[in-house]
Amino acid sequence: MDDFESILVNGISFSKAKTKKANDEGKVKTKAKKKKYITGAHGSGSAMQKAKYRKNRANRHKGK
Repeated sequence: MDDFESILVNGISFSKAKTKKANDEGKVKTKAKKKKYITGAHGSGSAMQKAKYRKNRANRHKGK
């Protein structure tokens, strides 16, 4: 009964959730964002084709 009375008298206080530490800032969470997958260097045919598309899109307006 003491806990119940202390809640009635003092109320309930909610605190903020603890934040995660910033030690994982440089980590890449998905394979698709890693450099080897973006450039198609890991050997997958679809990744190499996507890299070709990215390269063409990046160079699309550089000739003018």
